[in-house]
Amino acid sequence: MSPLRIGSRGSQLALWQANHIAALLRERGHEVELEIIKTTGDKITNVALAKVGIKGMFTKEIEEALAEGRVDLAVHSLKDLPTEVSAGFEIAAITKREDPRDVFCSRKFASIDDLPHRARVGTSSLRRQAQLKALRPDLEICPLRGNVDTRLRKLESGEYDAIILAAAGLNRLGKIEVVKQVIPVDVMCPAAGQGALAIEIRAGDVATRQHLSFLDDSAARATTNCERALLSKLGGGCQVPIGALAQARNGHLHLDAIVAYPDGSKVLRESRDGEDPVELGNEVGNTLLRRGGDAILEEVYGKGVAVPQQP
Repeated sequence: MSPLRIGSRGSQLALWQANHIAALLRERGHEVELEIIKTTGDKITNVALAKVGIKGMFTKEIEEALAEGRVDLAVHSLKDLPTEVSAGFEIAAITKREDPRDVFCSRKFASIDDLPHRARVGTSSLRRQAQLKALRPDLEICPLRGNVDTRLRKLESGEYDAIILAAAGLNRLGKIEVVKQVIPVDVMCPAAGQGALAIEIRAGDVATRQHLSFLDDSAARATTNCERALLSKLGGGCQVPIGALAQARNGHLHLDAIVAYPDGSKVLRESRDGEDPVELGNEVGNTLLRRGGDAILEEVYGKGVAVPQQP
């Protein structure tokens, strides 16, 4: 049997994720090789993601390696994948999901509420920024790029009073000692797909798809399909603060979603239950557009822009 070659970004978290999948495949008797690929998003580290606006900035080079046959599968954080998967590829598996919520990390303060007036909070996510500013307009939101270790070092050095990160990454890397508060969804709605890993392959690669089928988690696929349907309906990328979290409740799906102005001056929230993941995502997306989401999108992207590109 030929070895399965995994393409991955080179950050500590990306390598943890790739090695985690590799270990599960080796348990099934596969020989696995890992190829580290530097993406556009890894090369541009001094600019906020919202200002870069490049489609597939964390996935393009990895997909090129897939297309060329240099790797057989790619392990991505699902939230990095555009909602429309590029032609020639498919998502073969979405693994069991980690905690999708955001967390508050600080050396001195126990929660967002405990932060002093004009405290410096680090994040390069407009989604996090908007919800923070809605809650605490006095806070100074400062850009924060780099891998998890880089961000934590900047916090430790006193550059920030607090930083906001994804719970999933810290849980995977075993760095939960820095977490002071797991932020409730009604305070900070997560990014669509946060906490889930997507395994991408060449479209029609039946053999690799079969090898990976045991990794596909039906609950994770249903919830993330719902969230990504909403994101697609809103045409959302890094430039507009959009959040979505779907959860299974009492045999149904429950979706919480937001769209907001980047300065937090207006945050539209919508929640609804449904049966079909994509239908539910589309319905909530349409409701948000009718309630004023269309005006937010138009103002942020400028008149005449119909559906903005994914990052």
